[in-house]
Amino acid sequence: MFRNIMASVAIIALASCAMMSKVPGMSRFTDQGNSKEDVLIQSLPTDTSSEIREDDIRVRVSKLSNDAFEGRAPGTPSGEGAAFWIAKEMERVGLSPGGENGTWFQTVKMVSQLISEEKSYLTILKEDERHEMKLGKDAVIWTKRQNGKRFSFKNSPIVFVGYGVVAPEYGWNDYEGIDAKGKTVVMLVNDPGYANPDGDLFKGKAMTYYGRWTYKFEEAARQGATAAIVIHETAPASYGWDVVANSWSGEQADLVRKKGGKDRVVLEGWFSHETAKKVFATANLDYEVMKNRAKSKDFRPVFLGMLTAEGRIVQTIERNTSRNVVGIVEGKGSPDEYVLYTAHWDHLGKKTEAKTGAPTEDFYRDNIFNGAVDNATGTSALLEIAETMATKDLNRSAMFLAVTLEESGLLGSAYYAENPLVPLNKIVSGINMDALLPIGRTKDVIVVGHGASQLEDRLEAILAKQGRYIVPDTKPEAGYFYRSDHISFAKKGVPMIYADGGVDLRRGGRAAGLAANDAFTAQRYHKPMDEYSISWDLSGTTEDVQAFYELGYGIAISDEWPQWYEGNEFKAIRDESLMVME
Repeated sequence: MFRNIMASVAIIALASCAMMSKVPGMSRFTDQGNSKEDVLIQSLPTDTSSEIREDDIRVRVSKLSNDAFEGRAPGTPSGEGAAFWIAKEMERVGLSPGGENGTWFQTVKMVSQLISEEKSYLTILKEDERHEMKLGKDAVIWTKRQNGKRFSFKNSPIVFVGYGVVAPEYGWNDYEGIDAKGKTVVMLVNDPGYANPDGDLFKGKAMTYYGRWTYKFEEAARQGATAAIVIHETAPASYGWDVVANSWSGEQADLVRKKGGKDRVVLEGWFSHETAKKVFATANLDYEVMKNRAKSKDFRPVFLGMLTAEGRIVQTIERNTSRNVVGIVEGKGSPDEYVLYTAHWDHLGKKTEAKTGAPTEDFYRDNIFNGAVDNATGTSALLEIAETMATKDLNRSAMFLAVTLEESGLLGSAYYAENPLVPLNKIVSGINMDALLPIGRTKDVIVVGHGASQLEDRLEAILAKQGRYIVPDTKPEAGYFYRSDHISFAKKGVPMIYADGGVDLRRGGRAAGLAANDAFTAQRYHKPMDEYSISWDLSGTTEDVQAFYELGYGIAISDEWPQWYEGNEFKAIRDESLMVME
């Protein structure tokens, strides 16, 4: 069992905690039917150092991933208790509150949606034959519509739309020639470049935003489809079916949408690979042949014979709030200019469904998705750097932003980027930390989206002093550049770097590092097994955090403005925003 509880859990009464009166979204905590006006939070560290230390990171990871926070689900008492713990820790190490109205928090209005799997369904029909999808095994379904509790549709023709991409700059339109209104569109995961890694389509092996599931559902809605289904395959998705089943089942969080999300399709979801092959075969089509056709610019949508879809969503909706946590170390020369550090504090919470993905039944003993690596490590790194930065005399201010709702689609960072508490053109640059794998010291550091900005030049110089080097993302086809919170700020023009621990282990080399990374993805990523262990080797993580600290500190004591490289897709946005300052 990968658990080592290093601190006792403190029960702190709401009424006796003055700070809690400022915290929105805290509902009553229910345990075995007994309501308690208490919040379960862990006792704060009392012996951390103002230097970057492995022991400090270790104790913070163990606390944030403790069962008391029940997987840090946004909008729940236990999850919001984790946000409160982070704020108290920021206060303890000497930061000033940077949230709304003098608090540590930015309120993020959210909606929690939970479909009834007993009353909801997706069925494929061929004349008189009905093929009902077994939810969790054959398909996972949900809706982004928030303006009702029941939605249904019938007689929706099923159309294979390749990758579901409309990209004028690449001369690509997978919807060309059809009116998608009323249709159920089925599409491949990733983008056409994945199927042509050595060709000139899109960015080749490196995934573009067109390959992200978020884009595919957005485009299906723009096309007027009734339902949209992405076909899962492990390699192009970069994660297994169990990740899909765990991540999109149970309660789902979203931001409050304009007009209740009525512009989204009625039903969104995934087919498993095996299910997709069976559905195509039912239409007398070969799935592999159709997939091969989809990688060509000449591809046109294909109706799956006479197949139609019928579906129903029955859901409960709860409006709630979560919180971004914001702490500041104020600069003395240019305090209105900021260096930004980001990490997401949330994870998947608890799941009531059957456990999935465990090698053996007794491998773990609960259904809590603790998120120790993802992302108690990044949040702990943020707090560790904040504690050190708070002891320094800075020219610029440093902002430490722990965001919520990352696991629901980067929603907390997106909310902040749309509702910034300081002007975004005053954020000089930012550093994002997400899922720092505890596998020991490495010779390299991975920069996701390598070749983006001058931040990489600064980091390269810092790493050289450690005897290390930068490498590009080892799996650009996974689209990690679009899968963490830095992208919310990059799209607004803020130069951001998303760096992670490397894989070229000082003991074991690259092969051992890649094996450890793959093992985490297969065995622990978005599973209850992502739990803290005292056996973790955090020496490499500590070295990474030291480098990330030095990167931000160097910018905070200077007057320089690191920029995007020429040709970067975000440079023009940044240049325009900086002109407003002149």
